[in-house]
Amino acid sequence: MQRPNAAQLTYGSATVVLATVALLLLSGTTTLPGIAAACAAGLLLGVLVAVTMPGRAGPVKTSAPVRSASGTSGTSGTSGNEEIRVPAARVGGSAGTRIGS
Repeated sequence: MQRPNAAQLTYGSATVVLATVALLLLSGTTTLPGIAAACAAGLLLGVLVAVTMPGRAGPVKTSAPVRSASGTSGTSGTSGNEEIRVPAARVGGSAGTRIGS
């Protein structure tokens, strides 16, 4: 099972809070079993919203070719998720020059 994304957590949490408050206000119950039933119904509704909401379609695709540690490009039939990306070395503007004594 995939981990829920931020939208699923947000919509599920908002549904739990709003459904529970609405059920408590509309029913007008003040007894402990009534409050517990409203909270349980709100929680079940929030879980249902979070689970039925569509998740990610698939892995994020990039347009740049992926470089592996050996320096070859990653377009040889692999999806790019299996290879390790190695960042290029950065050299500052004054790396090779020294001014002063």
